[in-house]
Amino acid sequence: VQLQASGGGLVQAGGSLRLSCAAFGSIFSITTMGWYRRAPGKQRELVAAITSGGSANYADSVKGRFSISRDNANNTLYLQMAKLRPEDTGVYYCNADTERIGTIFKYWGQGTLVTVSS
Repeated sequence: VQLQASGGGLVQAGGSLRLSCAAFGSIFSITTMGWYRRAPGKQRELVAAITSGGSANYADSVKGRFSISRDNANNTLYLQMAKLRPEDTGVYYCNADTERIGTIFKYWGQGTLVTVSS
């Protein structure tokens, strides 16, 4: 599975951005997909995830502001971000999980930088 993320950029606080992540390769085996971020000086954290059935969960810090979705027909994952805050700044990585014989394999995109100015 290969993942290619796009859509990052510089935005003012209160603004919006939409991240996209295109999946290639053995996409039929993908189960859960998600977005993680690494803020400056911090460890990578889960932002949002969505199962193949469409069930989503979010980090408390982004609930009500971010929305994750996936287009299974086009093998693309999205993250719609609104009401952005400076603390949302970081490198955002898309992730896809596959499962074989009870083992979960995680795949990562290259990351896209989001910078929110105050």
